Amino acid sequence: MSVHRVGLVVHQGRTAARDVARAVHDWCDARGIRCTEIDVWAKDQRRGGRAEAEAAGNPDLVVTLGGDGTFLRGARIAVKSGANVLGVDLGKVGFLTEVPAADVTRALKAVHEGKATVEERMTLTLRASRVLEIPGGMEEALCYGRGPALPPPQVRAETTDGDGWGVALDVAALNDVVLEKLARDRQVSVGVYFAGRRLASYSADAFAVATPTGSTAYSFAAGGPVLSPHMDAVVFTPIAPHMTFNRSVVAAPDEPVALRVLPHSGQAAVSIDGQLRGVLDPGDWIGVFRAPQRVRLIRLHPTDFYGRLRDRFRLTDAPATAADAEPAPFFRPDNPVPPDLAGLRLPPPSAAR
Repeated sequence: MSVHRVGLVVHQGRTAARDVARAVHDWCDARGIRCTEIDVWAKDQRRGGRAEAEAAGNPDLVVTLGGDGTFLRGARIAVKSGANVLGVDLGKVGFLTEVPAADVTRALKAVHEGKATVEERMTLTLRASRVLEIPGGMEEALCYGRGPALPPPQVRAETTDGDGWGVALDVAALNDVVLEKLARDRQVSVGVYFAGRRLASYSADAFAVATPTGSTAYSFAAGGPVLSPHMDAVVFTPIAPHMTFNRSVVAAPDEPVALRVLPHSGQAAVSIDGQLRGVLDPGDWIGVFRAPQRVRLIRLHPTDFYGRLRDRFRLTDAPATAADAEPAPFFRPDNPVPPDLAGLRLPPPSAAR
């Protein structure tokens, strides 16, 4: 694809991000490509992803300069206009951004010439028993002085009044949808349903419903499993639950997960990719399921997810084991791939250690 309009999301708190932003502007100016900076941290009024995309002229490429948080803000905009996302890595522990700052112009050139790889990731959307909203006076406390929250999600056209299926919300979460308690001394209690069948009732601090991409984020921190981002699945993880069954459940991508706030529960906040988007009262519910939209990530090289997993989490071998310096079993990068392995995802030769 050739690039015609670039949307630039810059972590203004990092000098390196501002320096790389100038390089992106220069590259675009030299080719007559429109480059618009998108202020997703606006102090006065923040906008939803669709409104941000329209304000930026519906870019066909969104470039993010920062860590995974900055990338998630850019992805929220890109998915609304079908744009690709190029994440420049200026973070410390992230999984989403891969292009080093020094390679940004090479990456832009590769995208412009159609030589970059596009990797698609699953996202989540949701329905709710009612339109999400944040009660007056509660936003400032919940946002911890970080400025205004994003507006509640808009209602999608798929909603039909009175049909019992709830309100379809314009959401595409790359990492997770989280339901968490508001009061420190009162947990949120929910009934949890998989594919329309009740599994159990829980009382907990929070509940994360994550994509495979989000399995290494909040869900992982709460003890959830690591899933390959190349698969489709829905991961449910209770966070600090007061019950014996505290395990994550991995559902098929076509199995929706519904959370109903029970009558004796406290209120619960709904966050989408870490952004507060609404508050539920007892009796309210949300249903989370695979969205039709997918985030399109730009890659210069095949993704080495497991190598990154080892590096980011500083995984080390037990002292009692000898260092494994051998190549991966049944993988020999210098020889032709046998026919029965031709369809498998294998690491690039440089990662075969």
